[in-house]
Parts: sequence; structure tokens; C-alpha cells
Amino acid sequence: MAVGVTAKWEKTGVNEGVLEVEIAPERVDEALDRAFKKVVKDAVVPGFRKGKVPRAVFEARFGVATLFDDALEQLIPEAYNTAIDELKLEPVDQPKVEVEQIDKHQPCKFKATVVVKPEVTLGEYKGLTAETQPQPVTEEQVEEELHKMQEEFAELEPIEEGEAQTGDRVTVDLQGRIDGEPFEGGNIEDYQVEIGSGQLIPGLEEGMVGMHPGESREVPVTFPEDYYVKELAGKQAIFQVTLHAIKRKRLEELNDEFARMFTDFDTLEEVRQDIRQRLEKEAAEKAKNDAENALIEQAVANASVEIPEAMIEHQIDHMIDDFNNQLAQQGLELETYFRFSGQTPEGLREQFRSDAEKAVRADLVLEAIAEAEQLEPSEEELHEELVRVTEGLGDQQESFIEQLRKNEDFMQDVQHRLKIRKAIDFLVANSKRAADPV
Repeated sequence: MAVGVTAKWEKTGVNEGVLEVEIAPERVDEALDRAFKKVVKDAVVPGFRKGKVPRAVFEARFGVATLFDDALEQLIPEAYNTAIDELKLEPVDQPKVEVEQIDKHQPCKFKATVVVKPEVTLGEYKGLTAETQPQPVTEEQVEEELHKMQEEFAELEPIEEGEAQTGDRVTVDLQGRIDGEPFEGGNIEDYQVEIGSGQLIPGLEEGMVGMHPGESREVPVTFPEDYYVKELAGKQAIFQVTLHAIKRKRLEELNDEFARMFTDFDTLEEVRQDIRQRLEKEAAEKAKNDAENALIEQAVANASVEIPEAMIEHQIDHMIDDFNNQLAQQGLELETYFRFSGQTPEGLREQFRSDAEKAVRADLVLEAIAEAEQLEPSEEELHEELVRVTEGLGDQQESFIEQLRKNEDFMQDVQHRLKIRKAIDFLVANSKRAADPV
């Protein structure tokens, strides 16, 4: 243990224990000295200039206890990190800290309730079986991809006259009322939505079908029973919808001219061949991924591990962050999504819970396999990964890689990802039917 810090670990549950830490008196006094130098700058005592109050006078007037909080902010994180490093603990959540003693010339004592990474009991993970044969590509799939290209390159044309249809992108004002009274969050201006996309409360988009530019219409809706604003859940509302503009996709005809205009090919048949080759490659990649996932699922099913709730909650947080980023790319905010989709924050977390638990469990089992088989990334593999993640930086790439190497958290994350990849490759290589490389 580091000088001035002693610690004892006592396991109190499957993945939980109490860490008792004691910090030597001299380190406590040093922290109190630093705390005094910090707070004395703003201390005002009659007869002394600001910032020039002697320590004894300060303590007599304000008490030494006024320094404890600042001292503890210095002492506890450093001592806690020292203790978990020395005892080789792997916390998965913030500890619950209880200070038992702090005073001048005395040791500081605190307890920390710590949730730690669970132990995995591995079952059979060698000789597992998975299907690796890719599905054949059909003509229907090729044509479907062609029509997606049509949609992608379609132009949105304003519709000055005519009715809004499913698939149109419309700009609307929404004014919601319940029993004739407006409610918070019920009004929004110049909102763009594709009719039929399911972004809004059920019934609201459908009520826009048939509207003309400049038209206003009342659309009755019922908020879902699990709506995230409890005051609105299950209630009937009337939305005054004012439609400002309609834009409709104009599809280009699929012919050789389309190929020359929007692709690198001269004929539509060449585009079809390129699509087929891409779909065949994707099918092979999907078969490979499906085989890997099947092997992972079998290894996880054969293993035993009790997952702390904190790990699942953290994974849900990451998934919601990813979802929020996806919404942002579409020009939406999470709050707007909740308001008009009928989804709730609690409902969204619960929706992600099963996948979050599955992801955490798989990660723990794969990591345990990597440890059991001593699978560690080489320095060459680490460098290749750093080159990959910094691709496109040109002349700055090498200097940026050097900066990344100094970031301990980032490097630990890179090493973890590579270990997990090695564990998956190990499952494949030791399966009865290893996936064919793409």
C-alpha cells in the first residue's frame, strides 16, 4: 500500500463489499494546510487584511471543521484510488462513502461501499457449432435496392395545390388543447414531419392526410396511457393543425440515363451487377456475424455470472446517448421525440433493458474467455487500431496517435475492444464449423 494509506476489503455480497481506508495523520495535516491556503484568501476578520489572517486566528474564529470539506475533497479520491489499485478491485459504479473520522493530527478514516465487477464461471466454449452459409441474393432484393436509390436521389418538390398524402414531408403548426385549454408542450411551430413516419402521437399524422397548403384542421387524438407526462397520459386532446407547406418526392426514371447521372456506371445493368455483388458481400458478412453471435450466445448460455444492476444501468445510459445522437442527425431532440411519440423516458430505458443486459453479459463472458486463454493484443495490433481510428488526419496522424497513447482511459478501452475481438476469433477458430472469411 502507498505510504500513508492503509486499507482493508471485506466482501459483503456477491458483487459488493466494504472498503475501510485509513489515511495517516501527516497526510491529513498536509491536506488541511492546503485547504487553509485556499479559503484564507477570502476570509475577512476585523484587524487583518483580507487573505492575511493567521491560521490560529482563523481556526479560533471559524473552527478547524470549516477546512474539513476541502481537505476531504483532496484526501478521499486519492486514497480510494490507491486502495482499489493496491487491492486489485474493479469498481463498476461510484462508491458510497461514509467519513468516520477527520481531525488535526489524527488519521482520517472512511468506509466505501463498492460494487465490483462480477466473477464469471465459464462453461463450455470450445467446439461450439454455428451455421455459416450465406443466404442467396434474389432478383427482388436487387430491385428493392434500385428503388431505394430512386428514393435517395428523389427531389422534394413543393406542392402548391393538392392534398397531403402519406409519404409527403409537411411543415405544420400544432396547437394542442384538452377540454378547450392549452397544455404545456402542446404548441409547436414550423414542425417538419413525414406523414406516416410515426414520429407523432398516434392519429396526428393520419389526420393531416388530405389537407391543403394554408388549411387548418382539428385532429382529435388520445395520449397513450404510458405517456411520459403523467398529467396527459390517457387523456383526449384536440390539436389545431395548420399546414403551411407540402413537399413530395419526384422519382427519377430507372434507365441508363439514371445510371450515368447518379452512379459511376454507364448502364442500369451495370448498376444491377454492382448491387448484386454488394449484396452478396453483405450476405457473406451477415453470415459471418450471425455465426459469431450464435457462438457468443452459446458461450454465454453455458457460463454463469450475476450482473450488478449498476452495470446494466450504465449500458442503458450509453444506448440512450447513441439513440439521442441518431435523433440529432435527423434534426430531432430527445424531448421532442418524447413529446410527440408518446414514448416515456422510463419506457425508453425499459425498452433498452433486455438488450443492455445481454450486451453486458456477453462482454463479461468474452472478457473471461480472453483471460482464460491469455489473449492479449500485441503492440503491433494496438498500433494498427490507433492508425485505423485516426485515419484521415494526414500529416497530423502520428502526433495525434502519440497524444492518444498518453490517454490511459482511451488506451484501456482500445485494449479491451481488441481483447473482446480476440475472444470472438478464438470462439470461431475453435468451433466445429468456423465462419468462412469474407
